[in-house]
Amino acid sequence: MSALDGIHVAPSILSADFARLGSQVEEVMAAGAKVIHVDVMDGHFVPPITFGPLAVEALDQQVHDAGGFLDVHLMIERPERWVDEFAAAGADSITIHREATAHVNYALDAIREKGCVAGLALNPGTPFASNALKGFYDLLLCMTVNPGWGGQPYIAGSDERIAGIRKNLPDGVPLEVDGGIDATTAKGAAQAGASVFVAGSSIFGAPDPGAAYSAIVEAVG
Repeated sequence: MSALDGIHVAPSILSADFARLGSQVEEVMAAGAKVIHVDVMDGHFVPPITFGPLAVEALDQQVHDAGGFLDVHLMIERPERWVDEFAAAGADSITIHREATAHVNYALDAIREKGCVAGLALNPGTPFASNALKGFYDLLLCMTVNPGWGGQPYIAGSDERIAGIRKNLPDGVPLEVDGGIDATTAKGAAQAGASVFVAGSSIFGAPDPGAAYSAIVEAVG
């Protein structure tokens, strides 16, 4: 878990220009990014379809040669069916949604068995039960928008939800936030207890992604 200790801003390639994906990832890593976030959508759990293990494999060498960490977020139904493929492609962490499978314990165990950090994601409307699945996950992802589309506004009240989760989260478990994150919302989320900040459009939609990344780092530092 040492790779996710401390504070991290994780640029999400969901909002990157895929014609220049390698150069855009290089740009944010040159600015200091160590965690690259990969949002995988299947057209079922969420309406859009994005990409699969091949996208992770395409980034594997570039990110790892630069000392980085591939943070894969599966917004897909029955994610346990895809753990092996994403682990083999180079994922360092694999996060699944509590709402996406009836076999959450099994799926989280499968992720750990592949040597990956096991993450558990919660939609905005899903309550956090501090004793449910305790010990089965290494990372908790609190969605601050409804999953499925980039560029959505940060949901009002998310800071209070983050603070409540952090208060009841086991020590040593990073709290990641995803959705509507920019320099302003990240600051509030950090004050509430988040430590990993996924940012897509606010970084890759900016004229200078490296500078946009650095602005969020400064806001949460």
